[in-house]
Amino acid sequence: MLDEFGIVGVSWRQDGSEALARYALGESDQSERLRAFGHDRGLREIAYLETCNRVEVIFLRGTEAGNRDLRPAVYALLTGRAAQPGEAERILKAWQGEGACEHLFLVAAGLDSAALGETEIVGQVRASRDLARDGGLIGPGLELLFEDALRVAGTVRDRTRLAEGSISLAELAADHILKRHAQTLAEQPLPTALVGVSPMTERAALSLDKAGVPFHVVNRTLSKARALARRFGVPCQSLERFQADPPAVAAVLSATGARTPIIGEPFFARLATKGVNRPPLCVDMGVPPDIDPAACAKAGARRIGMDEIVQEAECNREARLAQAADARELVDVALPQLRERLTDRLYGSLFANLQAHYQATARSGAERLMKSLRHLDVEDREAISSWATGQAKRFAHLPTVGIRSLLLNGPDGALDAFLDGLDSKLAAELRPTATRSAAHGGSNDDSQA
Repeated sequence: MLDEFGIVGVSWRQDGSEALARYALGESDQSERLRAFGHDRGLREIAYLETCNRVEVIFLRGTEAGNRDLRPAVYALLTGRAAQPGEAERILKAWQGEGACEHLFLVAAGLDSAALGETEIVGQVRASRDLARDGGLIGPGLELLFEDALRVAGTVRDRTRLAEGSISLAELAADHILKRHAQTLAEQPLPTALVGVSPMTERAALSLDKAGVPFHVVNRTLSKARALARRFGVPCQSLERFQADPPAVAAVLSATGARTPIIGEPFFARLATKGVNRPPLCVDMGVPPDIDPAACAKAGARRIGMDEIVQEAECNREARLAQAADARELVDVALPQLRERLTDRLYGSLFANLQAHYQATARSGAERLMKSLRHLDVEDREAISSWATGQAKRFAHLPTVGIRSLLLNGPDGALDAFLDGLDSKLAAELRPTATRSAAHGGSNDDSQA
């Protein structure tokens, strides 16, 4: 049942976080490109996950997809060019079946992040699901996979201490701003600019607000900046205004989806006229970079990019490994539950039809019986009808359990063999439902990504 799930992607482990920009799928016509990609390769459902640490394509194969390795095709989708021989296989990683499900669970729970236990990833996984849903790219299969991944993430957060302390990338970035604020407080107390409205900037805003560090919100869309600023009672402004007439700031933390730098030499030149004693600390969480590294160097501003933040996060991993073991156990428990939930969701109508068949058979038999027992009063007739209904439920239980077991553990074609062994009338009633369920969830082939 899980064998058709697959994931192909790249993470910071290959070439660092800032190098992920070359694999990021742009926002324009993203849904259309994914839909065309899935159609051409026989995928039933498809979603795209992009974070500061990874770019991944998540999919559910159709029966016509076969055993093809999708890494070369995904490489071409993400980069816009065909891979050289062996290039896609070297750069992209692939997960299939239960391994793909396990991988998404680990990602959502923060167990496969540079900052072990990071919390922003949950919002990013949810956003991936929502975008795919809005684009009509996913159905019951990936819906359930995402649902369970988010549920596992919540369970890990509630039952372990993995998320305690400054473990998110945004919190680590905010720590640098807090240090800069402490350094400049006496000489020139200035606020911090948070550029972009994203899970990263929202988390950083929480940390700065808790520490009492003044900040304001900057965003390309002013209405979104106002919404975040209103939560914390701070000022806001548009990105255009911030670029053209920047206020004096001690630090800038930027995390946007821009594909080219939004802060460069003109910004620093204008800021220099505002009487700032020292160039601002620039914390760049954009992938690709939001803040031009060369412009920072020329202005004498220290720039902390994603690679540096990730390296710092990896240094903190050892202290969290004990909690990670408990969290990993929760993931292991969730995997067999996913298989059972997927079976029930995709084949629930088949089980319902089987129950309905037994109910109809029992009802018909009871009606024939009561025609020969005309002397029975209404109460006796109701008792016989109730007894027949109860027996029908008990009789239907055994084949329902058997079918579920075949779907969970049986070989490919086990369900068809079961239906072939039934009388033709019952098989004719059940087969259309089984076929429709298989069309939405797949069969048990052994495809590999």
